Amino acid sequence: MNYADLFRVTLPETVLEVAALLVLFADLGLLRKAALKTRVTAAAVLGTVGCAVAVWAVYYEGAAGLSFGHNLLLAAGGSAGVAQVGILVLTAITLLLLIDCEFTRNAGEYVAVMLMAAAGGLIIAAAQDLLVIFIGLELLSLGLYVLTAFAKKSGKSAEAAMKYYLFGGMSAAFLLFGFSYLYVLSGSTYLPRVIYGVNIAAFNGGTPLLCVALVMIAAGLGFKVTAVPFHLWAPDTYEGAPAPAAAFIASVSKVASFALFITVSYTALNYFRILIPEFSAPGSHSYVTLRAVSGRLHETLSFLSGWASVLIVLAVASMIFGNLAALAQSSVRRLLAYSAIAHAGYILLGLAYFSWTNVSAQAILYYILTYGLTTVGAFGVVSVVERATGSDRMDAFLGLQRRNPLLGAITLVLFLSLAGIPPLVGFWAKFNLFAAVLGTSHSSTALGLVALAIAMSAVSLYYYLQVLKRVYVMPAVEETLVRAHPVTMTVLLLIALAVVGMGCFPALLQGWIASFY
Repeated sequence: MNYADLFRVTLPETVLEVAALLVLFADLGLLRKAALKTRVTAAAVLGTVGCAVAVWAVYYEGAAGLSFGHNLLLAAGGSAGVAQVGILVLTAITLLLLIDCEFTRNAGEYVAVMLMAAAGGLIIAAAQDLLVIFIGLELLSLGLYVLTAFAKKSGKSAEAAMKYYLFGGMSAAFLLFGFSYLYVLSGSTYLPRVIYGVNIAAFNGGTPLLCVALVMIAAGLGFKVTAVPFHLWAPDTYEGAPAPAAAFIASVSKVASFALFITVSYTALNYFRILIPEFSAPGSHSYVTLRAVSGRLHETLSFLSGWASVLIVLAVASMIFGNLAALAQSSVRRLLAYSAIAHAGYILLGLAYFSWTNVSAQAILYYILTYGLTTVGAFGVVSVVERATGSDRMDAFLGLQRRNPLLGAITLVLFLSLAGIPPLVGFWAKFNLFAAVLGTSHSSTALGLVALAIAMSAVSLYYYLQVLKRVYVMPAVEETLVRAHPVTMTVLLLIALAVVGMGCFPALLQGWIASFY
């Protein structure tokens, strides 16, 4: 291994770790006796600067990854580069929203843990080896458990962290067992070799063990993306965790996890494109059409078609359950949790009809980046209202338009974008994703699933409007003003403007994503 290449490829992660150490040094050493707001602001600003330098490092590392022998361990460029920049930007925004928070006196430790968790997300986005994937997932997950429990005076925070930790431990065990079975079948942890080994095992009648591995991996990764039925931790965690931690979990964790899904899907489909020439024919480049492409390797094709079926089941269950459960919520945090489950279903649908061309990958990346940005803004709004009223219930938003007109307008933009209303960016995210599904497969099944997704989006509009109804229509119980820190309001305003701007000019983000390929 060339250690110069190792340093170059891991430079973004190294920058974040150095920034975490600097934050600890400044907070525990230089500012130990300073006021809490000063320490929080200094820690957040240092962390944001670290994220900005890490973004530069992502561009500096170029498109050459890190290899050990003939095996690629960490990729660069492509979906990995897009996801890494997205993770860093979302982390920086979340840190800026921390400036107005006072849920902990350990500001330096909080920011340091968040930066180290973000480093785990960067590793996941670029990983090409099962062991590297697991290390990245654990680094991210351990950080998230700690962040969830950081509000020490809150019983809900402790309860949420305990549930998150227990469910997370079980999901990690399932994932590791699944990976171990893949290693037994393939003799390697390098993803392309694992795919090759899976093909040989399926061809030789090893499908039952493959199915066990598939179920375990689906359970482990399904937990990370809050897919039904592995979602039980999400509502309590989103409700009990500090608002910045909940925003971080809902955005950065999702971007990293779905970037991993893209890596696995592209590796598998690219293998078949090379193996079976007919696989590259128009209309024959998705999981669901594999069995119709060729009679060769029938068992393997059946296996991968089964993986698509698993993704479809998870997608349908997540879309239906997430949207219907959100209808019954009175807590806006829990509403956003069930909304996250529904959005995970939409993205899983895109993965089920993943294409070996870049269209599907770019549509999914567009979706997760815009969803992550909008969700961070939504949790920022909830955090401001919660500090002013002491509650995250829908009734806490009563008369918000009169109590803080700018915050009310920001809420309108963000929640309508989550619902997919044009011309906001959430509309284009869903449009691109559903168009990619229909472009990959012209079957009646694909058309029916897209129709179901659109119908569930219409359902989601109802519960988003329930919040906006209280903001703009229903009278306020009290007329006290809802105030927020100037930095917080500036960040939320910029997020809302970005949602509107990218909605009016969707090609800007699409072109930026395409530039990495």
